[in-house]
Amino acid sequence: MPGRRELDLRYPEAATPFAERVASVVRAIPKGQTLSYSAVASYAGRPGGARAVVRALHAIKGVPWWRVIRADGTIALEIASEQSRHLKREGVKLEGRRVVAKKKKTKR
Repeated sequence: MPGRRELDLRYPEAATPFAERVASVVRAIPKGQTLSYSAVASYAGRPGGARAVVRALHAIKGVPWWRVIRADGTIALEIASEQSRHLKREGVKLEGRRVVAKKKKTKR
């Protein structure tokens, strides 16, 4: 229709400096390790911005999004099968939907 504008439903974080920082942080997570959404937000310069990290990860492509988990160590129910498949392929141990932390070696 003439005079009507199309509604842009893309995530607004797609081209923001914050999304670029999120992408950098997530790309730096070593294979086989994870970080929480809140930790990624803090490293990206927005403490308390866990939800913004979720939106940014939906908007940016080419990052290992599966390495980002909830602060309680669980993976999101909505994407659990895909995320767990990626994590298991990288050697991350899961008990149900919870990531099992690797035990640290102690010096004697």
